[in-house]
Amino acid sequence: MAWIILLASAVFEAVWATALGQSAGLTEPVASAVFFVALAASMLGLGRAVRDIPIGSAYAVWTGVGTALTVAYAMVTGGEAVTAAKIICLTGIVVAVIGLELVPHGDTEE
Repeated sequence: MAWIILLASAVFEAVWATALGQSAGLTEPVASAVFFVALAASMLGLGRAVRDIPIGSAYAVWTGVGTALTVAYAMVTGGEAVTAAKIICLTGIVVAVIGLELVPHGDTEE
């Protein structure tokens, strides 16, 4: 369940990042409201997920997935140019996040 929450939180990260870009410096009311709601949901989800997932791994997944979704959305909607280099780099981010999760974490004592 923690992984589902983390991935949903990463989606909200992409939403708040996109809304921030559309908020004209937090002066556009609707985009600003979406930003603040998505930011809160994203942080709450991340906070919940790190109860069960190590912070380093959770943060890498959260930022990596959020970044990839933000850029992909911008490319699909025409906010950013679609280039082979961007697609390769986004693929690299996703592969790196998956790879990080496939590497044994080891147990740590707290």
